[in-house]
Amino acid sequence: MSLEAPATAMAASLVVAPEELQRVDCVADVHLHAEDAATALAFEQHVVHGRFDALLILGDLFEVWVGDDLLQGDDAQAALARRLAQALRHVSQQRPVWLMHGNRDFLLGADFAAASGATLLPDPAVLALGGWRWLLSHGDAWCVADRDYQAWRAQARSNAWRTAFLAQPLADRLRQARQLRAQSRQHQAQRQQAGHPWADVDEHVVDEARRRAGADGVIHGHTHRPAVHRLPSGAPRLVLSDWDAQATPPRLQVLRLAPGGGWSTVVPGS
Repeated sequence: MSLEAPATAMAASLVVAPEELQRVDCVADVHLHAEDAATALAFEQHVVHGRFDALLILGDLFEVWVGDDLLQGDDAQAALARRLAQALRHVSQQRPVWLMHGNRDFLLGADFAAASGATLLPDPAVLALGGWRWLLSHGDAWCVADRDYQAWRAQARSNAWRTAFLAQPLADRLRQARQLRAQSRQHQAQRQQAGHPWADVDEHVVDEARRRAGADGVIHGHTHRPAVHRLPSGAPRLVLSDWDAQATPPRLQVLRLAPGGGWSTVVPGS
């Protein structure tokens, strides 16, 4: 079996947390959109009131992001994006805010980073916290069995595709994004009806990426299968939940990291 998945061959950038950081909060797959005001409010409340020393967002902060000019829009989604950027900006003036792209918001760029004060991280990246090294990723590049998605991912992350897509009017990009989401939901439903579960990460690929990065453990999102796993090497693989305040029970997971490899889950806002 080949371990040369697109992301595993890349050198992971290193983020060294200052010694004074004792509580680093990790979230992923918040999927913010204007139609889900409850989830947006829960996340904003954690950004504003959470007692963390640093905030780490591992992709898919937004349900969709078609370019930073969305911040200049006049609809509800643009208003939500501006409000969240302002909340993150207030926090980032005093504490680090790190942001990684996901499969739905990989077009977040320099303008959003400037508006929010967030530092954009490459995928993968390594967080060194109190003598422990976490390999961080959104996780989609490790789902190597989903060959159709990996082909789409390679195309969409190319400079040529990005340039051509961003050159289109904002309204056209939003329409295409809605069409892609509808196709994705249909594809997922068809797989479930056929008894095929949605593709998960390949643990051998993940373990090899961890080894190459010299990391002690792995944290990722994307799969919406929150759990604490053990990789073939025995290293921990922590999978973050998606966010949905309207689910029963609500899914609003915050993973809090401590120096030396410790972790716990906390209630948003705490």
